[in-house]
Amino acid sequence: MLYYALLFLVVAVVAGVLGLSGIAGTSAGIAQILFFLFLAFLVISLIVRAIRSV
Repeated sequence: MLYYALLFLVVAVVAGVLGLSGIAGTSAGIAQILFFLFLAFLVISLIVRAIRSV
């Protein structure tokens, strides 16, 4: 999932350089959502691992 967040970030940067503001904004938004989703899954995974080790 982090791969897709980084992929959309790269697409957003390339589209921003080329002046395609609509595509850049959409790609940046998707990358941001995927990044925070990945971060939430990471935190949940760490909590579950901590609970199982007790």
